[in-house]
Amino acid sequence: MKTKIFPIFLIFTFLIIFFVFYKGLQNTNVYTPTIKSEIKIPNFDAKEFFSKDKINSDQIFIGSDYYLLNIWASWCVPCKEEHKYLMDLSKKENIKIIGQNYKDNFENAKNFLINLDNPYDLIFLDNDGTIAIEWGAYGVPETFLIQNNKIIKKIIGPLNEKLLFEIKELTQ
Repeated sequence: MKTKIFPIFLIFTFLIIFFVFYKGLQNTNVYTPTIKSEIKIPNFDAKEFFSKDKINSDQIFIGSDYYLLNIWASWCVPCKEEHKYLMDLSKKENIKIIGQNYKDNFENAKNFLINLDNPYDLIFLDNDGTIAIEWGAYGVPETFLIQNNKIIKKIIGPLNEKLLFEIKELTQ
C-alpha cells in the first residue's frame, strides 16, 4: 500500500509545483505606472545646456502647448536608439521637445547632439539627478507628454514606432 501512495503523492506534488511556476511565468515583472489623472508638473530651477543661464520651469512650460520632456544622456544606449523618433517628432509644429540632460559629461553630451543632430527646442542640465527624482523618473530614457502644465502621458524606456504613433495621435 505504501509503494502505491508515494508515486501518486510525488506526481501530485510535481503537478502543483509545475502549475505554480507556469502561472508565475505568465505574470510580467515590468512595473509600468499608469497615470490615473493628469499630474501637475514639478517646479524646478536648472541651467540651460548651452548658455548655462539659470532657468525656471515656469519659463519652459508656457501656455497650453504640447511639450515632450525627454530625459536623456550620452552614455545611454537606448537614448541613441530612440533619437530618430525624437527627430521625427521635432518636425511637428505643435510639440516643443525639451531635453533634460541627466548626470552627463557636458562634452560627451554636446558631441552626442553634434553626431546625431539636435531634436530639442531647449535642453537643461540635471547634473545630480534631483530634477529627475522630482519628476518621478526611474532612469533614462524617460519621456513625459505635457499639456497645460500637466503630465498627460509618461513613457518609461525608449520611444518606438508604436509610441511615436500614439504621441502623434494624442497631439493632433
